[in-house]
Amino acid sequence: MSDSLILEVANVETDVLTGIYSEETGRPQPLRISIRAWLRPQDHYTPDCPLTASKNYMDLKHAASTGLPTDVHFQLIEAVGDHICDTLFVQDARVSRVEVKIVKLAISEAGEDIGMTLTRERRG
Repeated sequence: MSDSLILEVANVETDVLTGIYSEETGRPQPLRISIRAWLRPQDHYTPDCPLTASKNYMDLKHAASTGLPTDVHFQLIEAVGDHICDTLFVQDARVSRVEVKIVKLAISEAGEDIGMTLTRERRG
């Protein structure tokens, strides 16, 4: 078994232009986004390791919020997930895998989580 480092940001709430139904289009919808990013860890982390030994967690939060375009309508939340994965792969070559969970808050009727989880491996 090889070592792994998984960075996580959970439950980031943001508004995104998404949806296929007429009542969804033209206005942002609230989404709850959680991200897990796998990195190739270094051999050992000492108490004085610099941030460059890992990845800034705020990069994950940014990919799920301010890193999403405000002028693009994503028909499917799967496309939002793909955009987040692509952003993290471009940001850091050490990211080998990304998992994005997106919950559509506007369609919940009784507090249930309705959405999807997309997992992508770095290609190439």
